[in-house]
Amino acid sequence: MKTKILSMLRKQETYVSGQEMCKELGVSRTAVWKCMNQLKEEGYTIEAISNKGYRLVESPDTLTSYEILSRLEKSMFEDVLFFEKIDSTNNKAKELGNQLDRRQLIIVADAQTAGRGRRGRTWQSPKGTDIFMSFKLHPAIAPQHASRITLVAALAVVSAIETVTGLEAKIKWPNDIIVNGHKVCGILTEMSSEPDFIHHVVVGIGINVNTETFPEEIANIATSLYHESKQTVNRATLLVEVVAEFERFYEQFLKTEDLSMLVDEYNGYLVHKGKEIRVISGREETIGMTQGIDHEGSLLVMMEDGVTRPVISGEVSIRGISSYV
Repeated sequence: MKTKILSMLRKQETYVSGQEMCKELGVSRTAVWKCMNQLKEEGYTIEAISNKGYRLVESPDTLTSYEILSRLEKSMFEDVLFFEKIDSTNNKAKELGNQLDRRQLIIVADAQTAGRGRRGRTWQSPKGTDIFMSFKLHPAIAPQHASRITLVAALAVVSAIETVTGLEAKIKWPNDIIVNGHKVCGILTEMSSEPDFIHHVVVGIGINVNTETFPEEIANIATSLYHESKQTVNRATLLVEVVAEFERFYEQFLKTEDLSMLVDEYNGYLVHKGKEIRVISGREETIGMTQGIDHEGSLLVMMEDGVTRPVISGEVSIRGISSYV
């Protein structure tokens, strides 16, 4: 009921009468009143005036399922699962996928105890400050094309950050989001499949939203939206914008199973486009000039010998000439 009440309040800038809510929800005035009090106890500022009804004045910075669902319009996702604390939203999404749950879901946590990035790296996951979420997807595409969804997610995040915060955000290929030369978001995509069939694809997204300080070992690489903007960002607002942008770009991706419809927009956000980078493969390192991605999501790099070669995500890492970016 909280989802429906918050949705009704958000759809109208003026007051919503208690009678209208009772009729819409099929419940008593007492039930509506109790729900309103619960929301107020959770930090929602709701104004109630006799003969007018209720008006939502302000929402707390919370990521509950009903807060998110009440902000979503029509969505490809069938539900949002929220956890106060969890080991990893990706782990939960994979667990559900292994249980043959075919629903497309958003899994959200207020804190993670075992967040992971690429190559098994840990990801800082404090409580109540950032966004930790995973999309559980069931695309009817060839398994070898699923890794491209990572780039689709990166495009969604960078676009959402710019829309919500006004900050200029960039993508460090394939999936790190950069603001002012520092990493603000990481994305990890995992898949369960057979040679010709995908059981599920899980896209994990971790965004440093309102973190103020970072451990010394990552302070020179990581940043947060709060640190860069000097303003607190409402996490639900940003999360819902990421979902909306992901659905928009994902729909285009599914039409072709490649990035042909998104390549220009992605390259417009690419932080290294037209710049020299280091391409690192194991202990080997080469220098090249980036030319953007191709339709398959590979990074096109003109090597020192003058030949342009596609670099495949997962096989190499890239760095700036003298720094992470």
